[in-house]
Amino acid sequence: MPLTLAALGQDYIIKRIGGNPDVRAHLQNLGFVSGATVKVVSSMGGNLIVNIKNTRIAISKEMAGKIMI
Repeated sequence: MPLTLAALGQDYIIKRIGGNPDVRAHLQNLGFVSGATVKVVSSMGGNLIVNIKNTRIAISKEMAGKIMI
C-alpha cells in the first residue's frame, strides 16, 4: 500500500519506490530506500511528516503515493 494510507505512529518497512528516475533518485537521497523503516508522524491535507533514519522529513501527498510499504 502507498505511504499515504499509513496509520500515524506505526513503523512500516519500505517495499519499493515508484515514479520516474528523477523522483526515485530524489527520494533515495532523502533516505527512502527499500528495506528502510518509516513512521508517519503527522498528516495535514494529505501531506506527511515522516520519521526516517532518525530524521523528520515533510513530503507531499504525490511523493508519498510513490512510496510503497
